Amino acid sequence: QLQLVESGGGLVQPGGSLRLSCAAFGSTLDYFAIGWFRQAPGKEREGVSCISSSDGSAYYVDSVKGRFTISRDNAKNTVYLQMNSLRPEDTAVYSCAAVIRTSYCSRLVLNKFPSWGQGTQVPVSS
Repeated sequence: QLQLVESGGGLVQPGGSLRLSCAAFGSTLDYFAIGWFRQAPGKEREGVSCISSSDGSAYYVDSVKGRFTISRDNAKNTVYLQMNSLRPEDTAVYSCAAVIRTSYCSRLVLNKFPSWGQGTQVPVSS
């Protein structure tokens, strides 16, 4: 059974950078699209980015375009989210999730992702 474990979160100042990792256990990531989602305090969870399994196509929510980059290393069974130029409004718990169908990935349909990690906190504050 696929298990996902996030790491790399932590306190960062505005304008700073972090790289989150989503490591998979129990199954290969080769056939899964992987999405990153976040939930800020008092807000609903939202999609941030997703990378397909087939050709590595990447998708982003408008608020992070040009600042965040998603990538995958299938040999390491890991997906990364490089976050640059972080803003206080990026503060959230970030979770990764896996789905087979790329159409759910491109549209970041979070309720169609059946496998989730436990999340990692990213506070952006001076």
